[in-house]
Amino acid sequence: MIIDDHEIVRRGIAEIVDRADGLSVVAEAGSVAEAVRRAELVRPDVLLVDLQLPDGTGIDIIATLREKVPDARPVVLTSFDDDDALASALNAGAKAYLLKTVRGAEIADVIKAVAAGRTLLDERTVTRRRADHEDPTADLTPSERKVLELIGDGMSNREIGDRLGVAEKTVKNHITALLSKMGLQRRTQVAAWVAGQRAAGWRS
Repeated sequence: MIIDDHEIVRRGIAEIVDRADGLSVVAEAGSVAEAVRRAELVRPDVLLVDLQLPDGTGIDIIATLREKVPDARPVVLTSFDDDDALASALNAGAKAYLLKTVRGAEIADVIKAVAAGRTLLDERTVTRRRADHEDPTADLTPSERKVLELIGDGMSNREIGDRLGVAEKTVKNHITALLSKMGLQRRTQVAAWVAGQRAAGWRS
């Protein structure tokens, strides 16, 4: 479902989505009220949400539909390259945050990934998250925190295993778990997150 108050933008995105294999647009909306009403009727798998709407924000939609249509996974597509908007969207439950400068093929790829249950944050997004926002490492075990630090030090899985005295497979299991808990997709995002946090004075 595409939610944007500019009809031309909606039509352009709809064309991209409908051309992609396995995707189809089930509804469109240009306001918060219209989006909530239509989403309850069609119950989409993914919501592609603009942040600025005439009667509210995309955050309002995400928060409302989190209760009314909990299986719908929100993706923010916006022109706001802003830390506060990013934090608000992620805290509300957005599974990805894209700028409108993104290529059409990337929109389709992100929609498919989010529909499959993944949360996508690129390196720019990860490194820009601020320390005063929710700590994505809060649920990590002590072992996962050690692995996080060593990834940040540039170590390979084998080197981490040697350092911690565990099998490489165990290290891979820890990485899979911490990626899931932190809402990340790739090992490189972990390294980027640690680098950004260390630059800001963070220590686990």
